[in-house]
Amino acid sequence: MAGLPPDGAPGPADGSLPESAVARLGSASFGVYVHVPFCLTRCGYCDFNTYTATELGSGASRESYAALAISELRLAAKVLAGRAGPVQTVFFGGGTPTLLPPGDLLAILRAIDAELGLAHDVEVTTEANPETVDEPALAALRAGGFTRISLGMQSAVPRVLAVLDRVHQPGRPEQCVAWARSAGFGQVSLDLIYGTPGETDADWHTSLDRALQAGPDHVSAYSLIVEEGTRLAARIRRGELPMPDDDVLADRYVIADDRLSAAGFRWYEVSNWAVSDGARCRHNELYWTGGDWWGIGPGAHSHVGGTRWWNVRHPAAYAQRISAGLSPAQAREVLTDGERATERIMLATRLEAGCPVAYLTPAGRVAARTAVDDGLASRAALARGAVRLTRRGRLLADAVIRSLTD
Repeated sequence: MAGLPPDGAPGPADGSLPESAVARLGSASFGVYVHVPFCLTRCGYCDFNTYTATELGSGASRESYAALAISELRLAAKVLAGRAGPVQTVFFGGGTPTLLPPGDLLAILRAIDAELGLAHDVEVTTEANPETVDEPALAALRAGGFTRISLGMQSAVPRVLAVLDRVHQPGRPEQCVAWARSAGFGQVSLDLIYGTPGETDADWHTSLDRALQAGPDHVSAYSLIVEEGTRLAARIRRGELPMPDDDVLADRYVIADDRLSAAGFRWYEVSNWAVSDGARCRHNELYWTGGDWWGIGPGAHSHVGGTRWWNVRHPAAYAQRISAGLSPAQAREVLTDGERATERIMLATRLEAGCPVAYLTPAGRVAARTAVDDGLASRAALARGAVRLTRRGRLLADAVIRSLTD
């Protein structure tokens, strides 16, 4: 959960939802996000809500985290009162979820089932840094109900990994994929980052080739974003590293799309490719298609029926709230119909299926036709009633979306 949230209104101490949200319960798919805020080291480019051991302070620890998360799940069950429907997807993110022992992750998963109920075909994902999992851990997670793993490979080139402050050794992600397959994971994803200062086209080709050789069925490829307040931003400001170039980033995206497409992957969201519909990340699709989810943990965000809230960020503050029997929500906002309509357009336009023209205002429909004329959206798709980005449109997705929502 990157960046700082808006101010919002204070979250109620009992976590209760406004009537407008309660009335919509059960009308959308429901998921659970579990934020595990711990990391061994802080990567220089990362501004997510994460903490190393020295940054935790008193009142918070890895050892106590599972019990705290389970307490928030009990609060969620009380607030939702069985009206949200079974949990379709669970996603453990971070941070580094796999810094917790498998037994703790499985205890949280069992509590989700006990308190909220898991769908019979639930997708259960954990993110993992390659250095924090081994063959026995992956086998335990799979045996306990995890169905999908997303490994943070980022690069296969040692000097690129060094700039990113990633500590795993090249070759470790590929070994983790093999272990995951051996454990019975049917869905394995690799995350890559392109545009790191000093990375060359040859480096990016190497990373893509090594990722594909590992045999995942899903790849996420993100351009490096230099976030203010990070160590990477400070190094660039001091002139130690160059700022990523927009033209280079565009070239790297094209390289990725060409290479992944040739290997049988198909893009289904601007930064995500899968070998089949079944290999897509259903949890992320829930976000992108307007679903509901409860976010567990420090700094986690939730959305239910047009109401969005976010928890206090520091693990010690989170532990204090939970231990006192209070909701950890720091603040919330109730989206207006206009805000919900704008978000629906923003998210749908990033998807391979495209944004239905029916979502657009008259001005948005004019902008859609302009996007087609400019080669940014498919003419055939527009004739079928959807704004579907071309590859050039994907490179300029933010600008296209702004035009559709202005």
